[in-house]
Amino acid sequence: MRLRGRGPRDAPTSSATSSSGAGDARRLAPPGRNPFVHELRLSALQKAQIAAMTLTLFPIRLLLAAFMMLLAWPFALLASLGPAERDPGQPLALWRKVVDVLLKAIMRTMWFVGGFHHVVVKGRQAPPTEAAILTLAPHSSYFDAIPVTMTMSSIVMKAESRDIPIWGTLIRYIRPVFVSRLDQDSRRRTVEEIRRRAQSEGRWPQIMIFPEGTCTNRTCLITFKPGAFIPGVPVQPVVLRYPNQLDTITWTWQGPGALEILWLTLCQFHNRVEIEFLPVYRPSEEEKEDPALYANNVRRVMAEALGVPVTDYTFEDCQLALAGGQLRLPADTCLLEFARLVRGLGLKPEKLEKDLDKYAAGAREWRGQRVGISEFAAFLGVEASDRLGDMFSLFDESGADEIDPREYVVALSVVCRPAQTLDTVQLAFQMYGSPEDGSVDTDALSTILKTALGVAELPVDRLFRAVDQEERGRITFADFRTFADTFPDFAEEYLYPDRPPLESLTQPPPTATPNGFCADFSPEASDTGGQQARQKLD
Repeated sequence: MRLRGRGPRDAPTSSATSSSGAGDARRLAPPGRNPFVHELRLSALQKAQIAAMTLTLFPIRLLLAAFMMLLAWPFALLASLGPAERDPGQPLALWRKVVDVLLKAIMRTMWFVGGFHHVVVKGRQAPPTEAAILTLAPHSSYFDAIPVTMTMSSIVMKAESRDIPIWGTLIRYIRPVFVSRLDQDSRRRTVEEIRRRAQSEGRWPQIMIFPEGTCTNRTCLITFKPGAFIPGVPVQPVVLRYPNQLDTITWTWQGPGALEILWLTLCQFHNRVEIEFLPVYRPSEEEKEDPALYANNVRRVMAEALGVPVTDYTFEDCQLALAGGQLRLPADTCLLEFARLVRGLGLKPEKLEKDLDKYAAGAREWRGQRVGISEFAAFLGVEASDRLGDMFSLFDESGADEIDPREYVVALSVVCRPAQTLDTVQLAFQMYGSPEDGSVDTDALSTILKTALGVAELPVDRLFRAVDQEERGRITFADFRTFADTFPDFAEEYLYPDRPPLESLTQPPPTATPNGFCADFSPEASDTGGQQARQKLD
């Protein structure tokens, strides 16, 4: 599989950019890097600097930052007493204004001792009467809390966060909107609460929302969740930048862990951050009726300000990229793009899993024969379209307008059950194996593994020889299974011998988010992937 170059006509489309012409169509091409992976490579000089800072400045900064949080705690506790749901008085009482100023100063001091000596702020923050909601992107780290502490805006938080010692008290001070994963009705009530606050004519603090719903590496803007846009009120987009030579800030699902990011960041002499307040975005009547359209148009404005592409990847793609199994997806995998296109065709992977055997049987009947796009459309039971053509091109490596449908089935199996590596390999052996004993040769194994990992090139000769201990030139799934059980880390040794190991590879819970600042509260029925393209009618 490979991402072939696309012209403007062939680029994936979305409702945010349909009418913007060929120039904007280019911006929707898949990103060159997996947005959910952050690989941090340190030079010898950087390692020496971090070693020196670890023994000198790091412990001092850590202690001072902890002291600042402890210092802020009694003020936040005093100011947060009373029922949280009560409307705040307007104007604020004098004592509350004093506490607000003190907390902002303490929090700013905490960031200063952490190396954020100067926070560059561009633009003007609109008052709550002009924009009750602030949408921040890209979301890439828990350091994105800097604009929250500078403005003391409310945020949407997981309900569990309120019970965290000290931190929970600081959070309650800014009067967040809590969403519970255990309460099935919580998301609806959260949206209603945001709407109530947004329509309060400035009586409530502004709400800061990270509409991406998860952390990325800032190389693109992924799909915005529509929850922040359901109220249909004006929002102010806010973009974040960390223009540092060494990116120790980014905290994604795959890459350095939370504690490592904290350690490396505190070991830098200076950490740069820029916060830019863009002009208030006032929705058209059409956008008020269509939150997904509203979200996509705001995302487009923010992407243009950042100079990054827009993609239709979602948090669900993050879960695919970080699924367990012995064949973990590499950073340059095409399967994220494949999963996006599957959803775009109206095919839901969670519903397609039960039909995998049927697709495999159909592909096996072609006996390796390559098919054109019309036959491929009939095979899937969908109509030919540009989106189908994009999917077709992923498997048409030679550009001959022909593909092997077996490769589609292998890729679909990975998307449907990403953690069940051996089940996918077994299904592939059934399609590629010989009728006599189900064995495959080196070329077939190469095709299977390249497709399962979504890459164009993959060295499998060493792996094949290791599995083929009897030197027959062919292996069966039983041979492969025995080898995989004996050497569970075979992929790192035989397929990626030159790739540095990923040190912090954690399994994401189904509905968790990296730091709680971006808890998803969008209704389950919301689906931005299939929205038709429409222009902003302002």
